[in-house]
Amino acid sequence: MAKPKVSSDWMCGCAGCHMSLLDMDERLAQVIELVDLRSTPITDLKEPDESGVDVGVLEGGINNTANEEVAHYFRKRCKILVALGDCAVFGGVPAMRNFVGEEAALQRAYVETESTDSEGKIPDDPELARMTPVRAIHEVVPVDYHVPGCPPDADVIFHVLSELAQGRKPDLKGDLLHWH
Repeated sequence: MAKPKVSSDWMCGCAGCHMSLLDMDERLAQVIELVDLRSTPITDLKEPDESGVDVGVLEGGINNTANEEVAHYFRKRCKILVALGDCAVFGGVPAMRNFVGEEAALQRAYVETESTDSEGKIPDDPELARMTPVRAIHEVVPVDYHVPGCPPDADVIFHVLSELAQGRKPDLKGDLLHWH
């Protein structure tokens, strides 16, 4: 039987969830024995196979049109979609930007910062992604599993990936939902 294909990507967040995935240490080798790891931020492949993958894992919220595109093609190409971490599940810390709005955030970041010179201006190019309010992934596309945590513990990620790789529904309760 072929190993299930797994792809992942990060969007609006800090990449801490993928760092936590790497914190599985030697158990990462166990996961690799169970799955065919395809596109990820840590591999050369950057998009899920056009023919599809079994499991897609998205970290980070959605804060611009490029993130929306990633969420849509992941949903389209993945049989199971996992939202990994608080940013993906709830919007997380990046969603605090929603309280001030996109224009105020851009003004502060590109014009008002102490390190910006007197020529500071907000980038404006049609090739750049357009900012949107920060949203959780399920607010843009359907999600099959939500794995909270900032970041989720390596034990939780190992549990979710190994259960899905073996065709089982991961059950997140008890010690798998503790906070450090």
